[in-house]
Amino acid sequence: MTSRPVITVLLPLLNMFSPWALFLIVFLGILASVFEGYGISLLIPFLQGMMGQTVNAAPHSPMGFSWLVDRFSYFSSEKWPLLLPFFIFGCIFLKNIIFYTNTLFFSWLNSKIRHHLCSKIFSQIMHVDLDYLAQVESGKLMNTLATDTWQTSRALGVLVHLITTTCTFLVLTLLLILISWNLTLMVAGAVLMISLAIRVMNHRMERLGRQSVHANQTLAFRMLEGLGGMQVIRAFGRETFEQERFDDASEQVRKNFMRLDMLSGAVSPLYEVLSAILLILMVLYIGAQNSENLPALLTFLFILYRLFPMAKQIDEGRMALSGLTGSVDNVMTFLDPCDKPYMPQGTVFFEKFNHSIQFKNVSFFYRKETRPALNKVSFSISKGQTVALVGPSGGGKSTLIQILCRFYEVSQGVICVDNTPLPELTLKSWRKTIAMVSQDVYMFNTSVKENIAYGSPGADFSEIINAARMAHAHEFVKQLPQGYETILGERGIRLSGGQKQRIALARAIVKKPDILILDEATNALDPLNEQFIQEALDALRGHCTIIIIAHRLANVLKSDKILVLKDGKIVESGNPQDLLEQQGLFYQLYRAARHHQE
Repeated sequence: MTSRPVITVLLPLLNMFSPWALFLIVFLGILASVFEGYGISLLIPFLQGMMGQTVNAAPHSPMGFSWLVDRFSYFSSEKWPLLLPFFIFGCIFLKNIIFYTNTLFFSWLNSKIRHHLCSKIFSQIMHVDLDYLAQVESGKLMNTLATDTWQTSRALGVLVHLITTTCTFLVLTLLLILISWNLTLMVAGAVLMISLAIRVMNHRMERLGRQSVHANQTLAFRMLEGLGGMQVIRAFGRETFEQERFDDASEQVRKNFMRLDMLSGAVSPLYEVLSAILLILMVLYIGAQNSENLPALLTFLFILYRLFPMAKQIDEGRMALSGLTGSVDNVMTFLDPCDKPYMPQGTVFFEKFNHSIQFKNVSFFYRKETRPALNKVSFSISKGQTVALVGPSGGGKSTLIQILCRFYEVSQGVICVDNTPLPELTLKSWRKTIAMVSQDVYMFNTSVKENIAYGSPGADFSEIINAARMAHAHEFVKQLPQGYETILGERGIRLSGGQKQRIALARAIVKKPDILILDEATNALDPLNEQFIQEALDALRGHCTIIIIAHRLANVLKSDKILVLKDGKIVESGNPQDLLEQQGLFYQLYRAARHHQE
């Protein structure tokens, strides 16, 4: 993406909350520039009066300048040096008031836009297909959300500064032309040569900007991986290895930003050498030939003195935009919905699960996979049943649960709930009837009470306590420092694995689901905690439909139906006793599990 497309992306953002935002910014910029121009124009009659010359407007003075000079004819020439400074000061004062108003307006607008971008990116993460997110590195997501949105906001600030500076630059350039068009042409030629040199640097800035975004993403990934895998890193003595990888990523970020700073910093010296010295000396030499034009020449020099920093700021702004291109591109690409899959939203509101769930020739392929994770799977689950999914790892058990929860859309076939195709149901109403407890329990960094009530924000405290009792969590929660108000810390660090599982089960129970799913929820538990979970499940049998994924096959012997999956297919189906008598795959898995326990 070049600097021009970046501008075409950023300009609509300015109008995101106010259709007149861009117009107002440009109008205030021009108005401030006009007041500055008039203030500088009045230097000519002021200097003429100070030197005892006849005060008059230049032949090609800007509109209104002659009118201002004529107004002073009512006063004696002795009063002019006293009155003109007040008019000059008034113009400068009004210019700065308008400029400050413009700054405040854009500051408000930019904060709203940045909040909007952060919110939209987070919403995109919440709603885009999980299969798509699985292909994106977590470091890239974190960098996009935390860094690139800020950089895009900064790019907007650079663009607005460019607009207002350009307005002032054009007004003052017009004044230069009116004072002396031939000197202005010489100045313009020199400035054009400098701008061409800056343009060469600009392309290099754009490449470095993209490299910096990639380097930041890698560094963010190293941070997340280092923090998330801390125990594994220490257990295997890989601290030095991880430190070196982190240092390499950090060093790459340092180098890229140092190069960006070096290129940006070269703009100012370039202007100082080629502009300020060369051009001012040239103008002084030419102006010395005619002393009568000294007031106009001094005004020309003053305007030139004001213009050079503006020309430098314009080129610096263009380079800064090029350096921010990668971040802007990254944010807008991620927000673009055209190339991303989304879960279709149904229109039928699902009130309650009354009859059955039917899988009809359901197949599912993960993105870019040629082998199906599920292959023409057909079965039914009746209301109130307890159904267990068993089989070797990679057989498709978790995939089946994920498409039932509509985390993914089926590739072929259809799932019907009470004879209604699942895609026709609204996502929110369908998921409201489901509660899940998985092996990898996530606890939020908030109180025990809020963690239990997470899926049921309207639950009262007595319902939370009852759910905790059913999950055998109430006793240990009471012993925590602040009981149910105890903050659990990041990912529930203050709880053991078994305690987190029971809190997660209480979270599911308080939701009063029609369908309860346990995805290997007891596999990592000790026998005592596993017994607590089993007792809680026994109390729930008959009150809701329960779907269990378990490797410990002793835990599924109370199930009404067992589905045995292998390589994405259901190879056996029936009640536990029938499957054991058939001595098929379930029987082999069961015997292997018993032998392992012994």
